[in-house]
Amino acid sequence: MRKLLFFALLFAFFSCQPQTQENTDTRPNILFAIADDVSFPHMSAYGTSWVNTPAFDRVAENGLLFMRAYTPNAKCSPSRSCILTGRNSWQLEEAANHVPYFPSKFTTFMESLAANGYFTGHTAKGWAPGKPGERQGKTRELTGPAFNEHTTTPPARFISNNDYAKNFEAFLEARPDSLPFCFWYGALEPHRAYEYGAGVNKGGKQISQIEEVPNFWPDTDSIRTDMMDYAFELEYFDQHLMQMLDMLEEAGELENTIVVVTSDNGMPFPRVKGQAYEMSNHLPLAIMWPNGIKKAGRTIEDFVSFIDLAPTFIEVAELSQEESKMQVMQGSPLTDIFNSEKEGIVNPERNHVLIGKERHDVGRPEDQGYPIRGIIKDGLLYVQNYEPERWPVGNPETGYLNTDGSPTKTQILNMRYAEDSLKDYWQMNFGKRPTEELYRIEEDPACVNNLALNPEYTPMLEAMKTQMHAELQAQGDPRTMGEGYVFDEYEYAQSNSRGFYERYMSGEDIKAGWVNESDFQQKE
Repeated sequence: MRKLLFFALLFAFFSCQPQTQENTDTRPNILFAIADDVSFPHMSAYGTSWVNTPAFDRVAENGLLFMRAYTPNAKCSPSRSCILTGRNSWQLEEAANHVPYFPSKFTTFMESLAANGYFTGHTAKGWAPGKPGERQGKTRELTGPAFNEHTTTPPARFISNNDYAKNFEAFLEARPDSLPFCFWYGALEPHRAYEYGAGVNKGGKQISQIEEVPNFWPDTDSIRTDMMDYAFELEYFDQHLMQMLDMLEEAGELENTIVVVTSDNGMPFPRVKGQAYEMSNHLPLAIMWPNGIKKAGRTIEDFVSFIDLAPTFIEVAELSQEESKMQVMQGSPLTDIFNSEKEGIVNPERNHVLIGKERHDVGRPEDQGYPIRGIIKDGLLYVQNYEPERWPVGNPETGYLNTDGSPTKTQILNMRYAEDSLKDYWQMNFGKRPTEELYRIEEDPACVNNLALNPEYTPMLEAMKTQMHAELQAQGDPRTMGEGYVFDEYEYAQSNSRGFYERYMSGEDIKAGWVNESDFQQKE
């Protein structure tokens, strides 16, 4: 009798325990891989021959290759803010700027997933640079806890010693078996600085492999070498991604993992990163999910924005807006594309994107930004520069600090006082800009032939401008409501950035960003 009672109690105990999610939680895992500063089309899946990215190509071949993916804001922290919240940067208060305090009111999709049964984490660069703030007395983990313990010997100077793949393995080992995961692989490549010549000397590349140098730079050996160093670092990002894919495949987890591969903004070169042109905001994107994408191997030509990623992750995690505890998202889930078998244009309503910027790096009086809004539609890019009297890349006397220092930057700056057409390169990259710009991006992806004053394009310009302003006002953009000054009033989260211009001009020995000494010019 006593033995029967024991087994009855034992049965009752185990039957009352919650069922493990190992059998019930079939929601997909998420691996989000984001390179630091890569422009479209610089992955070999897009046909760029001087870059070799087999991992990105593998994701594209077994999933979807997006031809028109854009970030709303081509700078690190505002772009990542858009990804994490599903909202455009002008809807994110301080987070519209670079190096901000992250507003407490906005929850990230990583925080939401962690609160709803996902095991989350990141390695290397999550949301940055800036300060994430606190909740309940703890520093917020906007991209989950960090897994950065393992290091390796990098193949060149300035490449991170973070063993990204090993840290992903540590994350997987730490995960409870019952939980789906969401991991943010935030490589530090190909962000500046570079070991000059590493692509040629260590990567076995030849500068002659580059078919075409963008026509807003001079075609010189040093600039081609700089581009190959960029390619070398990009390939390093891809190598670690391949290791991660292999781990998931060996563990039998790849089939039910959404793998997203992209970048935060364009390449760290003049007239690209931090600007609002085609190479600035147009980014590579490939997504695979064997269990969830109806037909793999498709090329997608719908316009998609980074604000579409967070609502996608929230939907596949089977969370309602209320359950997610996120602010209302502006983006639309990509599941309509996942569930289709169409190639090319899947959803005709995805026919445009909005882009813009406010304050990026330091270098202007009174911490001013360079506000821009733009719309891309029907093969055209329309840009409105709200303060054209300001220097678009930062003031000359402080080093044009919204462009990272590089051999390319230095060479073009040296052309400012040229007496021939070489001066045009300086103007295109660092000179002041008109109030309005309009480009045919299919014929002119470099965006150097401004059609804004061409009467033939006036009807199209006005239509795009009207649509852009109507949508921005509906989204509550302060810039379009006469309150754009608020973006300049938000403080930098780093004390050495606040009032940088005035302190630098007064002789204080301060520096900001990755620059070369030759980038600085005397005030004229």
